Parts: sequence; C-alpha cells; structure tokens
Amino acid sequence: MKVITGGVTAAKGFEAAGVEAAIKYKNRKDMAIIYSKKPCVMAGTFTSNVVKAAPVLWDKKVVEESPYGQAVIVNAGIANACTGKEGYEYCRKTALRASEALGIPEESVLVASTGVIGMQLPIDRIETGIEKLVREKTDTIEAGTQAAEAIMTTDTHSKQAAVEIEIGGFKVTLGGMSKGSGMIHPNMCTMLAFVTTDAVISKDALTKIVKEDVEDTFNMISVDGDTSTNDTLLVMANGMAENEEIKEGTPEFEAFKEAVHYINETLAKMMAGDGEGATALIEAKVIGAATKEEAKILSKSVVCSSLTKAAVYGHDANFGRMICALGYSGVAFDPGKIELFFESKAGRIQVFKDGVSTNYDEEEASKILAQPEVTILADMKMGTKEATAWGCDLTYDYVKINADYRS
Repeated sequence: MKVITGGVTAAKGFEAAGVEAAIKYKNRKDMAIIYSKKPCVMAGTFTSNVVKAAPVLWDKKVVEESPYGQAVIVNAGIANACTGKEGYEYCRKTALRASEALGIPEESVLVASTGVIGMQLPIDRIETGIEKLVREKTDTIEAGTQAAEAIMTTDTHSKQAAVEIEIGGFKVTLGGMSKGSGMIHPNMCTMLAFVTTDAVISKDALTKIVKEDVEDTFNMISVDGDTSTNDTLLVMANGMAENEEIKEGTPEFEAFKEAVHYINETLAKMMAGDGEGATALIEAKVIGAATKEEAKILSKSVVCSSLTKAAVYGHDANFGRMICALGYSGVAFDPGKIELFFESKAGRIQVFKDGVSTNYDEEEASKILAQPEVTILADMKMGTKEATAWGCDLTYDYVKINADYRS
C-alpha cells in the first residue's frame, strides 16, 4: 500500500468541487459535490441516533434500494435535521436538480448536510449552488481539497487521505474526505465521511468491508459524548481501475480491506484530534484484554472520560482519572494486576503497577502529556486481545464554541 497525496478525486473517474452558496456562512465555501463519470457500487453506514436527519433517511434509501449511485451533494451550515416532511422534500429537490444538471437518474444522487439542527434549508440557494458545482467540478487534487474545505463547520482544517494498492497487476486507488469536530461520539459520530475508489468490487463485498471496518475506526472516536443526527459514511466504487472483481476470501479482498481501514482510521483520527477547542489527540490503547469487545469497552471508557480529557489538557499526570474510567466501564478485572503507561514523542513512563503508583517523575510525565499526540496504554493482564480508541482533550474553548454555536 502506497500513501499518496489527495482525497476524493484521487481515484480514476471522480470529480469534485467546492463553492460558496451562502447557505448559512458568508465569504467561505459551503457546498461540495463528488461526481463519478461512471455509476458506482455503493455502501454506507449512518448514525445510530433515533433522531435521524432528512439526508440520512434519503441516503439510506438510495444505498439500500437504488442500483447505483453517481453523485453526492453536500452542504455545511444547516443540518436539515428535525425539519419534517419539508426537510425530506428538500432532499428530493436537491437530488432532482443535480440529476437534471448532471444528466443522471434522481435515485443515483445522494445528499448530506451538517450544521445547525432545526433550520430549513434555503432551497433556492442550494439549487443555485448545484449549478455552480456542476460547472466547476474537475478531477484535480485541488478540486478535492476545495470540496473537503467546503464541508467544514467548526473544523479547523480539512481532512483528506488517499492510497494506492495493486490488485492483480492493476493499480487501484482509494481516496477520502471527512468533516467532524463536535457532537462526536461512538456509533457514528457530527461527522460526514466520503470514500471513493476505482476498484471493481461487488456491493455485497464492499458493504461487508465497510460495516466491519467502521467498528474499529469511526466508532472508536469520541470528542464530547454526543452522537449526531447526521452521521454518514458513504463509499463509492466505480470500477474504472478495471481489475478483476475483488471477492471475499481472497488475498485481494484482504489488501483492499486494509486500504479501506487505512483511509477510515486516518480520517477518524484527524476528526478526533480536531475536536472543538482541542489541543491534543488522545489515543487510549488497551492490550492484554480477555476479549476484543472488552478491550473496546475499556478503551472507549478512558477516551470518553471528561476527567481524562481535562487531565491531558492540563498536562496533569493524574493516573487516577484513567484507572477510574477503566473501573466503571462495566468490564471486570483485577486492579492489582494492570499496568498503565503514558506515551508520546517526549517519551514513555509507567505510572501504575501492582495496584499502586510507581512513584514516577511528575515533571517527566507532564512533559509527555504536553505533546500534541498522547497515548494512554493500559495492559489488563487478562488475555491477548486489544483495541484502540481516539479522542481529544477538553478545553475552555469547547464550551465557548458550543455556547454560541447558532450565533
């Protein structure tokens, strides 16, 4: 696998654009398009929140019932959630206008929205934005970057990733972009993510890979404990690499699965590290667990702890925060056996062993926690299974951002 520069336009046959449509923001791009020159096999996963935004309902229907997808229209600023029948009708109007402009079936157009809940979309601006997007879409790296920038809300930077792999002598490319900074919590998190590939693969095989991989990537991040109404991951495969069809149970399937995992994990970690007001990415890694599921529960408990987040922000090596989070996770273990470490580019230090503090150097531990990426490693001494979750520190700015989010 070769990591390359790019995002959703990296794979053959995909075009993108980002434009200013004044949906809610002013003087910035706030609408994006992803378009494939050929119809795509589709797979997707969506929010587990009972309250699902109109575009989530629309996309679920397209992914599950349409023979293929070919375009995605995204707007930032207004979520089109809690908008009733009118909001869903705006999804239909968006798809219809895009289908007319692109010359593709209405049921092959997916839509996505992110932003404030409860506001209706200005459909006239959406339709005007579609016209701009169709005119400006291209297959350049810059076009992909503009699309990634256009879907941001409180994100501080755009998020993209791309890789190349070889399948049966053919070059297969995958690229992706995502947005997400707040209202991020396991079980699809406010995140939107889009992955494109020119691979030849069946819908069933692609769906299997996506649904399994999301459990170890997007569902393992948390910023603030809030699961959004709009979470959407869409994966599009247009087959333009012309490789032999990737089939389950083959080395090619495993290679493609690894590439999807790289894209998803990279985008997920970018979102976790760019949490609203964050200064550090926190990685909680649990090893030596009895089962994979218990390892996931334990790592999530640590990364979701507000006290852990605050401790990292303050560079305070208070290991009690993490031990406490492990203890209330619901997983049974012997506190007298586990070991706890802090790691970063500044070094590694053990802070807990045999049920007590290791009398570690507080100054050294604080330096380790002061880095932009920090790992909390817990060895449960119960088995061989492991899992990793990602989050960010909790800062004053998180409250400031969310206290006036609508204004």
